[in-house]
Amino acid sequence: MKEKEIRAVFDQETITVYQAYRPEIAIPAVKNQKFVPPFKLERMTWIKPSFLWMMYRCGWTQKEGQEHVLAIKIKREGWEWAMQNACISHFDPSIHASKEEWKQKLQNAPVRIQWDPERNINLERLEYRAIQVGLSGDAVFKYVNEWIVEIKDISDQCRIIHQLVMNKEIDKAKALLPQEKVYE
Repeated sequence: MKEKEIRAVFDQETITVYQAYRPEIAIPAVKNQKFVPPFKLERMTWIKPSFLWMMYRCGWTQKEGQEHVLAIKIKREGWEWAMQNACISHFDPSIHASKEEWKQKLQNAPVRIQWDPERNINLERLEYRAIQVGLSGDAVFKYVNEWIVEIKDISDQCRIIHQLVMNKEIDKAKALLPQEKVYE
């Protein structure tokens, strides 16, 4: 296992990413199968292919403003475009010639990549990292208008899994997790 691997639910055409929102954004997004106002195209939006990292981030839907978790299927060509047009969110001398070069690239890139510790079903930190992808500018426009194939509200499923975890029914909880695999 590598320190950094993208794990996701995907098929030949799509990859599933997760986002958590308040009802005013999530419910119209599901209804319209597209993000609509009050979602703002002008703001950076973060997508996460790791279900458990999303659960860590939103506290199993318990954090204010993150009560609705959306599973968003996007076109793999969109995901690939994002990866090709991304800059890592921190300076790495093995990738960048200088801090100045990195800052310039970061400022101009429509996509940011951040690697955060992956989580297990108890939301405890694991040794490897999960990817988060920040979309801004052109990337947000493409995401909303070109890449999205399907938006599902999976909040109830998240709460069921969380309740099983709380009841120490870990095997039952794990059986309900999305079946992620390494995305090459």
